[in-house]
Amino acid sequence: MKIVGMIARYLLGLMFLVFGVMKLYPFMPSPPLPPGVAGQFMGALMSTKYIVVVGLFEAVGGALLLFNRYVPLGLSLLAPVIVNILLTNFLMAPQGIPSGIVVTALWVLVFLRVRPAFAGLFQAKHPA
Repeated sequence: MKIVGMIARYLLGLMFLVFGVMKLYPFMPSPPLPPGVAGQFMGALMSTKYIVVVGLFEAVGGALLLFNRYVPLGLSLLAPVIVNILLTNFLMAPQGIPSGIVVTALWVLVFLRVRPAFAGLFQAKHPA
């Protein structure tokens, strides 16, 4: 399980670092916007520059996972991005659901390796 978690951490970190940096400094040609509401949503993110904030979260979270430093913080930064990926795919672009599920599975595998770091979040009451 240790090797699987390490491979998942590297894959997840590499994916988010590359795609996050691409949102900040496009070094590869971007695919055309998807048709319909999903394209309008992506257009709104790009025209308001909100995509830059998303790219920063992705790049920083991915770098933390790749360098194996502050992995719980990296997972915490990537969790809302992954939730938005899943919601966007489920609600607007169903053809992207498989990639969202793969990213979620990788995140869960890495999370399981560092689960004790999140133990305080799952306490019903704060110890006095």
